[in-house]
Amino acid sequence: MSPVPENIPLLSTVNPSTRTASVSGAVFNVATSIIGAGIMSIPFALKVLGIIPALVLIVFVAFLTDISVELLLRFTHSGDSTTYASLMKESFGTIGSVATQVCIMITNLGCLIMYQIIIGDVFSGNKEGGQVHLGVLQEWFGNHWWNAREFSILFTAVFILLPLVLLRRVDSLRFSSFVSFVLAVVFVGISSVMAIIAIVQGKTKSTRLVPELDNETSFLNLFTAVPVLVTAFTFHFNVHPISSELRKPSNMITAVRIALLLCAVIYFLIGIFGYLLFGDSLMSDILMNFDESVDATGALLNDVVRLSYAIHLMLVFPVQNFPLRSNINEFLFPTKEASLVTNERRFMGITMALLVFSYLAAITFPNIWYIFQFMGSTSAACLAFIFPGAIALRDVNGIATKKDKVVASIMVTLAVVTSIIAISININNALKN
Repeated sequence: MSPVPENIPLLSTVNPSTRTASVSGAVFNVATSIIGAGIMSIPFALKVLGIIPALVLIVFVAFLTDISVELLLRFTHSGDSTTYASLMKESFGTIGSVATQVCIMITNLGCLIMYQIIIGDVFSGNKEGGQVHLGVLQEWFGNHWWNAREFSILFTAVFILLPLVLLRRVDSLRFSSFVSFVLAVVFVGISSVMAIIAIVQGKTKSTRLVPELDNETSFLNLFTAVPVLVTAFTFHFNVHPISSELRKPSNMITAVRIALLLCAVIYFLIGIFGYLLFGDSLMSDILMNFDESVDATGALLNDVVRLSYAIHLMLVFPVQNFPLRSNINEFLFPTKEASLVTNERRFMGITMALLVFSYLAAITFPNIWYIFQFMGSTSAACLAFIFPGAIALRDVNGIATKKDKVVASIMVTLAVVTSIIAISININNALKN
């Protein structure tokens, strides 16, 4: 595929004075958008698929993600679009624009809900599979009304998340994104050290290199893990906001590839070491497995692991909130001034509504695996692969090569087939239960 032209601005309507973001800042914002909560269910995906198929799938999804983002950027350059929704509108009219906005809203709102669910798991514990997993606050202070899930999530929403989501520019989050990425690395690093120690001591759990199919697990059931990995690499809703603030927008594809490489390595490490640490006892949210230890040192490491990732998610939250808020504004007020920066009342109204709704949903839904499966087989699959492929196949500006169309056809077909299978299996399993 041809490189993104450097002499054509990505967003012609953007004031050059706002293009102050660096490539390194874009890398951390993209990496933060990618990792999010996806890292939590990567080890569980290895449990479902087996180590070898899961690692191959991680590489494959990352490769397809790079192709889809390159298509988005190149077709954006060839027209007058400034957002993902407007790019789809160029190709498919109002229906395409509305479909994109709805998918972005579903995906990002689902992510915001998952983040708060995991934060609640860390501080106040959860119940899964009939087992009670204590949170950090319960381990430290015992069970009290003030450290229940509802109050711990509410506290973080008001005193940590709210100040961050009130920032008006995505580039303002570059430092918090850097800290967030470092905390994710800390989480992976400590988990890796714990797994290596367990290997040396011969205490690792039994793992499977390939899936174990029996009467209860059919081959088609393995497809339920695919949407989880798709969701884990979906950040396409942030491609335009981040690239629009780069000094040279053509550097966006470089930032994306660096971020994809970093995130794939992180997924590799946490997947393998997390699976070695907990084996078949893995929960859909691996942080819940870090709630017990036989000694003080182990307990301290467990708490550091959980708290580092909880803080990571708090810093990821505003990065995901930014495109969600913009798309809701564009969807509800298409004929009014698009910018939220100059409209204080609308900015505050949408921001507060999103925070309140995600909080209420987080205390209602206790499990992140089902949210991952739903998003990965519907809205995330559309944003990551189906829509970019459809744009290349439609080719309204006549820039797609034969290779582009072949790749786009394969990408769309794979996404549609795997999504249909995953949705069917999930519905069947739900009816059985």
